[in-house]
Amino acid sequence: MISIGLLLIRLVIGLSFMAHGAQKLFGWFGGHGLKGTGGWFESIGMKPGARMALIAGLSELVGGALFAVGFLTPLAALMIAGTMLIAIIKVHGPNGYWSTQNGYEYNLTLLVVAISIAIIGPGYYAIDALIF
Repeated sequence: MISIGLLLIRLVIGLSFMAHGAQKLFGWFGGHGLKGTGGWFESIGMKPGARMALIAGLSELVGGALFAVGFLTPLAALMIAGTMLIAIIKVHGPNGYWSTQNGYEYNLTLLVVAISIAIIGPGYYAIDALIF
């Protein structure tokens, strides 16, 4: 039963991050693509914006995919946690804790979930369980 719970967590978090990455990279799901995201990154002091958007988008897309299937789970968790840490520092941190005030509550939750899965392990229903 624990492995099913871990699978559900990995799938929801991983697929969500993949979608966020696709927003940044391709403009899918209502996103702004590299150009739009890059422009916004520039506006918050992350330069060069297009390169930072590419790195963030790839981290979310690839990290999310790896996390969802449970492959190289610690690396996937670091990719997810890294993007959330930067989101906290650059965007949400100054707004305080609560997500209702655009704070870092949700970002911190995702960061802790990702790191916790890396510590616990991805469970039986993961590629890592087949390989390692």
